[in-house]
Amino acid sequence: MAWLDDVMRIMPAHPGAGDPVNWDVIEASWGTRFPDDYKEFTAAYGEGAVDDYLELMAPEAYVAPGGESFCSGMQQESANAEDLWRTARPEAAKVPRLITWGVDSSADILCWLAADSDPNKWPVLVWGRGDARWTEYSCGMLEFLCRVFRAEFEECPLSDLSLWGAASPCFVHRAEERRLRKAGLDPWTGEPDPFAGMFGD
Repeated sequence: MAWLDDVMRIMPAHPGAGDPVNWDVIEASWGTRFPDDYKEFTAAYGEGAVDDYLELMAPEAYVAPGGESFCSGMQQESANAEDLWRTARPEAAKVPRLITWGVDSSADILCWLAADSDPNKWPVLVWGRGDARWTEYSCGMLEFLCRVFRAEFEECPLSDLSLWGAASPCFVHRAEERRLRKAGLDPWTGEPDPFAGMFGD
């Protein structure tokens, strides 16, 4: 809970945030357990975005080939990450299992290197679109977020600096974002959205 407490001090969860998840179903479909800190984050925050830049994904049941899966989301972005690994490292004999938990507006992909049998030991891997390379961080999701918000890595892991050293990043749950947009409000400022209704939302 320590890293979750740190994240919540930096980025408080708004009322109504958090998603209930049947982890038995999710984990059975993926054939693996998920990290405890991700489960804590999902319970406290759920699916949503930080400062309209970093999208944090909800877990979804894995759909086997031939089934109908979401056109975007954890499974599709995990497949995208593995494709990028093949492209960036064509000499690699085998693509490791990558599970994506976040993407951002710079087209970076944030995932776990899901190789260890203990998911709490999975490091974070970031595909940096700006420099077109993979970088591994020996920490979990919540520690990674904390260290981005506190600017504690040697350099920003993301291609944009908007969350680097952010004093008060704002998380908005996906459902709350839809509600605010429907009301004609900008989800991150609470001010009237000048583009409300222009794109059918």
